[in-house]
Amino acid sequence: MKRASSAALTAVALALGLCSAGTYAQTLRWASQGDLQTLDPYSRNESLTNSINGQVYETLTGRDKQLAIVPMLATEWQQTGPLQWRFKLRPNVKFHDGTPFTADDVVFSFKRAQQPSSDIKVYANAMGEPKKIDNLTVEFNLKDVDPIFLQHANSVFIMSKAWAEKNNATKTQDFNAGEQSYAAMNANGTGPFMVVSRQPDVKTVYKRNPNWWGKFDGNVQDVVYTPIKSNSTRVAALISGELDFVLDPPPTDTPRLRNTPGVKVIDGPENRIIFIGMDQGRDELLYSSVKGKNPFKDQRVRQALYQAVDEDSIKTKLMRGQAAPTGATMVSPMGTYNDPALEKRLPFDPEASKKLLASAGYPDGFEFTLDCPNDRYVNDEEICKTLASMWSKIGMKVRVNAMPRSIYFAKLGNLDTSMYMLGWGGSVTDAETTLTPIYRTRGPGGVGSFNYGQVNNPKMDQLAAQSSKEADPVKREALIKAAIKEHNDQVHHIPLHRQFIPWATRANVEVAHRADNWLEWAWIKVNPAK
Repeated sequence: MKRASSAALTAVALALGLCSAGTYAQTLRWASQGDLQTLDPYSRNESLTNSINGQVYETLTGRDKQLAIVPMLATEWQQTGPLQWRFKLRPNVKFHDGTPFTADDVVFSFKRAQQPSSDIKVYANAMGEPKKIDNLTVEFNLKDVDPIFLQHANSVFIMSKAWAEKNNATKTQDFNAGEQSYAAMNANGTGPFMVVSRQPDVKTVYKRNPNWWGKFDGNVQDVVYTPIKSNSTRVAALISGELDFVLDPPPTDTPRLRNTPGVKVIDGPENRIIFIGMDQGRDELLYSSVKGKNPFKDQRVRQALYQAVDEDSIKTKLMRGQAAPTGATMVSPMGTYNDPALEKRLPFDPEASKKLLASAGYPDGFEFTLDCPNDRYVNDEEICKTLASMWSKIGMKVRVNAMPRSIYFAKLGNLDTSMYMLGWGGSVTDAETTLTPIYRTRGPGGVGSFNYGQVNNPKMDQLAAQSSKEADPVKREALIKAAIKEHNDQVHHIPLHRQFIPWATRANVEVAHRADNWLEWAWIKVNPAK
């Protein structure tokens, strides 16, 4: 492991506002490689941002430690018809500013989340039209059947209508346009923790909500989150005791951490697929040596790039075994119904790749740019550089354009890319969470909103659209499998692997590892250091 300089560690200590490991016994000091992007809970659908905002804001349905759906701001619900659901809301809940939580807040929140600038509008729209029945009852009237309705209910945080109106925050922040808003820097939820201060890319401080309706299983009173891009500095701060928890220890350092006194590693797979997307919409590819046409529109070119990827090498050498190669772009094998045919990768075969490129008219390859984050996924920039090296062996000249997530996702949101890396995951393992936002043609209501490659396959689109509203499980499974098969046959994306997430903590810290990589602060115990 590369040692962090004393100056870097001093900077971390100053950012944390701490001078020793025992200064605040019930303060959780934690870090990962990048910062949350905004406090507006609908502006960015990105896992770290969601998980941190999820300590402040809450949803109608929640998740337990095994990711099962449980009551949260709704105590009970029932489907009153094929296209209608009714929720009973939790009484005596207050927002952090003391205002009561009512059905008005739920209706307001869903309508705000359905706005064009919302990054979660596809989930909010799937739940239909919210309607207040009384102060503690809300009804949803759907246009079509939603097979994973309760999981969508778990995706929309509830905001205070009065607070948003008072602070001119009724509109969701347009992150892609670089917009700033009151809700991007301030928050007012019903959750177990409250925002104390926010310094983007420096630190964000939280304190326990003394009036939370729920039960704390842990003892954490204050939380200091510090983004630390440098792997070595992050790990050194944990070992020295300046940090209590690191969400993303690098695979190269994990073996050492397992044998470091005072530190423990908690292993677990993540529901997350890492894949490469390609622009298949433009007639001329951006940032490329090819003029007048777009080679990524040719299935042979896409397949050539796929078969030039030695994913087993990436798994063993770069990820140190902390990855599961797959041929599917689903967040979990459950998305393919554990079908081996849909999970199988195309064989690594550079000679076949060269023949495919030659048949497509590119015997000498061509130049293009691969956009990549450098602070979001495990070894993200390193993976992109490895891919560029692999593709160079079939004649491709690849420029890796790595950047922080705050710039990266806005760039993708504006479709300013020719090839890009994306990780997709979370608590929902159903195929719907991939089919509608990623596979389908970009359209109104958030459909295809994460289809940054502008894929337009009418056959796949129709199958995916039908599966989204099919109530019969057997028929739905057949539609989903057919959509995935069409996607794989056409190589619309290049799947890499499902990443594993080992967490690293000080020995005196107890956390519950969830497969959606979600750190729930109310469950954490910081015990006296031995």
